[in-house]
Amino acid sequence: MSERREAGRQYLRDNLGEAYLQKRDASTNSFNAPLRALSEEYAFGEVWSRPGLDRKIRSMLCLGMLTALNRPHEIRIHVNSAINNGCTVSEIQEVLLQTALYCGLPAAIDSHAVAEEVLRERGMLDD
Repeated sequence: MSERREAGRQYLRDNLGEAYLQKRDASTNSFNAPLRALSEEYAFGEVWSRPGLDRKIRSMLCLGMLTALNRPHEIRIHVNSAINNGCTVSEIQEVLLQTALYCGLPAAIDSHAVAEEVLRERGMLDD
């Protein structure tokens, strides 16, 4: 395994937890293994590990872009990641509110719903 891929796996371990990485590894098969290796090496080992932006800013950008792409499964993962990277509930709310203007209301509504679910699961929302 390359050094960069190992750095990406360490990022996943640090940011999403050992249980997340173990579940990911357990569900890796011959079909999805090349894509997972690519994401570990380049997305997390190369881009997320660069010094130009801190992880909190990268998380906020990621939430905006995933909303634009309307990817609720990835929003779920990256809301958890954003929290682990130091984003507050208020910051996540503001990022997703901004997406309503630039990505459209339906995409922002979907992302808000997923984010709200994650925040409730983590006990971070007042009713």
